Amino acid sequence: MTRTPDTTPPLHGLRVLDLATLFAGPLAAMMLGDFGADVIKVEHPRKPDPSRGHGPAKDGVGLWWKVLGRNKRTITLDLSAPGGRNTLLRMAAEADVIVENFRPGTLERWGLGWEELSTVNPELVLARVTGFGQFGPYSHRPGFGTLAEAMSGFAAITGEPDGPPTLPPFGLADSIAALATAYAVMTALTARTTTGRGQVVDMAIIEPMLSVIGPHPLWYDQLGYVQPRTGNRSRNNAPRNTYRTSDGSWVAVSTSAQSIAERVLRLVGRPELIDEPWFADGTSRAAHADELDEAVGTWIARHTRDEAMTAFEKAEAAIAPVYDVRDVMEDPQFRALDTVTEVPDPELGPIRMQNVLFRLSETPGAIRWAGRPHGADTAEVLAELGLTPAEIGALRGEGAV
Repeated sequence: MTRTPDTTPPLHGLRVLDLATLFAGPLAAMMLGDFGADVIKVEHPRKPDPSRGHGPAKDGVGLWWKVLGRNKRTITLDLSAPGGRNTLLRMAAEADVIVENFRPGTLERWGLGWEELSTVNPELVLARVTGFGQFGPYSHRPGFGTLAEAMSGFAAITGEPDGPPTLPPFGLADSIAALATAYAVMTALTARTTTGRGQVVDMAIIEPMLSVIGPHPLWYDQLGYVQPRTGNRSRNNAPRNTYRTSDGSWVAVSTSAQSIAERVLRLVGRPELIDEPWFADGTSRAAHADELDEAVGTWIARHTRDEAMTAFEKAEAAIAPVYDVRDVMEDPQFRALDTVTEVPDPELGPIRMQNVLFRLSETPGAIRWAGRPHGADTAEVLAELGLTPAEIGALRGEGAV
C-alpha cells in the first residue's frame, strides 16, 4: 500500500517485543507492525522460529516467514540464560507490549514473569497467547490451532452430513486468535491512557474460535439444539450451496435475504416455487433445500461460469466464483484494492503477499519490508539499548545471543 513519506503511521512510537512462535502471537505482532509499531522479533540463537521452516521454500528461504516476519526487526536472545534474561528485562523497560506464547509458568521459571516485567515497567502490556489460557485444568497442555478448531465445535459442524468432522487446511483458529490478540492489546493500551498502568492479556486460542461460530451455545442452552453437519448448506436459508458450471468451474450462491432468494428463483425459471407457503422465510426454505438445489443447480449446470456470473449480477442476485489462489492473484477487484501487493526483498527480489488488513484514509498502514534473516538486527537493537560492543561480545560468548 502506498503511503506518502510525510504520513506518520498510527502506531508509530509503539515498541512491541515478539517472543512468540507458531502462529497466533507472531501474527498479532505482525498486524501491529503493519501500522507502524516497532516490532522486535526475539528468537533463540540456535532455534529459530519454526515458521521459517514451515511450508515451501525458495533457494532455502522459507516463504511463510516472509509474511509472518514482515515489518519486524529480528534479534536473537536466549531467555533462559542469565545474560539473555537481563537483556530482555532491559528491553522490557523501554517496551510498550510483549507478546509471548510459552506454556504457563515458563517465563516465571526464567524470572521473567509478570511480577518481574511489571516491576521494571508498570506501563507494560503483556499478551500471553496459549492454547487453553493461563489457568484451568488444561492450561498445562501444549495447544495448537487445530485443537481449538476441534474443541470449539467448528470441526463438528463442518463437512458433509455423512462424512467425518472436517478441519481447515490452514491456520484458521490461530488467525482468529491473532486478530483477537491485536484487538486486546489495543484495548489494554487505550485503558493505559486512563489508568497509567499496563496489564496482562490472557488469550486462550480456544475462545475466539468459539466466538465466531455464532449462537450455538445459546441455542443449546435454550433449546437443547445441536447443529449437525450440513455440508455447504445452511439451516437458516436456501438455496445456499456451491454449484458446478458447464465449463467445470464452481460458483457459490447465497440467499440470506428473502428478496435475493426470490430473484434467484425467477432467474433460474422456477418462479412458481416463490408462491409455495414454505418459501416465505429462510428456515422453511432450508427444509426444502433438495428441491431448491435441484432448481438452481440444473440451471447453473447449463451455463459457463462467466455466463452464470453475468446473469446473476444482472438480476442483482448474490453469487461468487469459487477461487483458488491463481484466481485470487488475477481478480480485478483484488487488484483494485491491492489486496495482494508487491514487496521488494533483498533475498528473493520482488515478492507478492497479502497487504495490510484494512485501509485508513489518513494514516494508512504499510509493508515496509518482508521477513528478515535470523538475528539480522541483533547488534543494532542491542546498541540502541545502550549495550557497548564489549557487552554484546560478552553475550555472544555466553551464547545468550
